[in-house]
This record gives sequence, structure tokens and C-alpha cells, in this order.
Amino acid sequence: MTIRNELMAYCPYNEQEKKDKELMLRYIDQFSDVLTRENEFAHFTASAWIVNKTRTKVLMAFHNQYQSWAWMGGHADGNADLLHVALKETEEETGLKNIKPLMSDYYSIEILGVDGHMKKGKYVGTHVHLNVTFLIEADEGEGTTIAPDENSAIEWMNLDEAIERSSERYMKQVYTKLNEKLRNVQD
Repeated sequence: MTIRNELMAYCPYNEQEKKDKELMLRYIDQFSDVLTRENEFAHFTASAWIVNKTRTKVLMAFHNQYQSWAWMGGHADGNADLLHVALKETEEETGLKNIKPLMSDYYSIEILGVDGHMKKGKYVGTHVHLNVTFLIEADEGEGTTIAPDENSAIEWMNLDEAIERSSERYMKQVYTKLNEKLRNVQD
């Protein structure tokens, strides 16, 4: 199954997802390189909303680049298996080994604006991430390790605390949506 087919099958949760799905499909059709950073305008990323077994906490990392508490995730870098990307990034950024997806389907989609910044001594221009989020479960008791090139702290937080401690305005909206969806799944 291709990302395009997976997106076509995805049922948007709200107006933001409906519009972002439309744009993601358009970018897939317009650009042949949306799976790589070679596309300096828009490329795919995969994120993980990592919850504990009771679904009362989420695992967040203090992201060095954004100076904010954030979810785990990273660039597809040519890999069309976005679930694999999310799981790999989770392991790399947290050291967790006992993680499992709670569903293989997309949990959420969003287009995320990224301001221009320096990375490894090179300027990266303003662009967008075509992001797919997966719902991942981890054992709250398992030890974590930071990835010094990515983050400087990792912490389990109550769902609402994760929103409060994020300093990125738009990400607060995304995290609110993810928690709302999580609470709806539990009801």
C-alpha cells in the first residue's frame, strides 16, 4: 500500500485534517520526491504519540532545536513505511525497546510549518513537514536515554501537562487534538 492509498483511506478527524489531507494528496501528485529532504518545500515525516498502558500519560522529549517539549519523530528519508519511521525514531530518541503501535493505521495527520534554521552548520530554509502520527504504547517503567543531538530530557507527563509544557503555539493545538482523540477512543 502506498502513502497515497493510505491517505485516501484515512478518515479526517476535523477540518484541519480534512484540509491537510487534501494538500498532502496534492503534493504527492505534484512532486516525485516528497519522501526525501531533496524536496526543500514539503516532505514526509512520521511522529509518535507515545502513551502509557493506562493512556493517562504521554512521553515527551525536550527538543534541542525547537527549545520545547515535543513528541518523537523524524524524516521519512525515502522510507515509505511511515510506521517503521515512527518506531525507529522513538527508539533512537528515547532508548525504549518495548514499544508497540496500538494501530497500524494513521492516528493523525498534520502539515507542520518549519521556520528556517541552522542545522549542522548549514542553513535549512523554511518548509513544511507532511506529518503522519502513530499511536504508540510504551512501558512507563522502562528506562529512557536521551539522544544528545536531538533532545536534552525525556519525561512522562499527564496528557494536559504535555500541552501546557510545550512552548510551540501550533503544537499545543496538535497535542490537544491527539489527547481529544485518545479520550474518545477510551470512552
